[in-house]
Amino acid sequence: MTILLAPMEGLLDFVLRDILTRVGGVDRCVSEFIRITNTLLPERAFVRVIPELLHGGRTFAGVPVRAQLLGSDPVCLAENAARLAALGPHGIDLNFGCPAKVVNRHGGGAALLDEPELLLKIVAAVRRAVPPHMPVSAKMRLGVHDDARAVECALALVAGGADELVVHARTKAHAYRPPAYWERIADIRAAVHIPVVANGEIWNVQDALRCRQLSGCDLLMLGRGMVVDPGLALAIRGASAGHASPAVVTWQTLLPLINDFWQLVRARLERRQQAGRLKQWLNFLRRRYPQAEVAYQALKTVNDAAVIDAWLAAQQDVRFPSIS
Repeated sequence: MTILLAPMEGLLDFVLRDILTRVGGVDRCVSEFIRITNTLLPERAFVRVIPELLHGGRTFAGVPVRAQLLGSDPVCLAENAARLAALGPHGIDLNFGCPAKVVNRHGGGAALLDEPELLLKIVAAVRRAVPPHMPVSAKMRLGVHDDARAVECALALVAGGADELVVHARTKAHAYRPPAYWERIADIRAAVHIPVVANGEIWNVQDALRCRQLSGCDLLMLGRGMVVDPGLALAIRGASAGHASPAVVTWQTLLPLINDFWQLVRARLERRQQAGRLKQWLNFLRRRYPQAEVAYQALKTVNDAAVIDAWLAAQQDVRFPSIS
């Protein structure tokens, strides 16, 4: 069992992956995508998205981070991958899965799944550009409008030299609407000779076990499910090991980590982003924790960092005081 933490633009950034990897159960993270157009980015552009590059390419908890690039120009991607590789990430990942219209409109992300030949050229160019010991992986969806070319795309990525393949089991057209078609990952896995990671709609232990059954994958990537339930990776590991009562991360265990998250947000993000980031995570957490609903309602109109500081400090007695 290998569990990866997914990249999620605007949500699962270096701050949240720092906190979630402290909980445990995650083997590797992938950064949010770094958009490559027609420019060789300076080193600071990579470090801004992946500050872990300054600390051996690992989170505070020691979990390795793989850097993700997004683009459609093989030459430009290769040049940037070479510069990025010199900074010491734990591999280079290529994004062929983002369904966002603004990305697809400019020939990036899942839109490239209509061009298997270009997929091969991109991966091959990046593979040649980075050191042989550095893994190059790719993340794909099942296709653009349908999944008819899913295996063809996977084979193109492998032919280009990808060492690992993450498959989000939906098409671009599906976006993030359930269900995920995990059984189609099994078709891809049967066609390729490299490790395949299953991704999409894993919200709980039952989802994870069913995904493993239908996809045949022992490698799973968690995204929103881990944001909602920070203990999900640990619980999946426990269930996979046959534990009758897999580990559960309680609200009392999570509270200090929420405070750590807030302190990191205050230290590392712009003032105008700070309160919103805390409320964003609480909004996800309230799907799992009733106490997070109380916290969200108390703070949803608050933007004063000092007031949030005081509220979090008061949680030590778990009385959830109202904000005036």
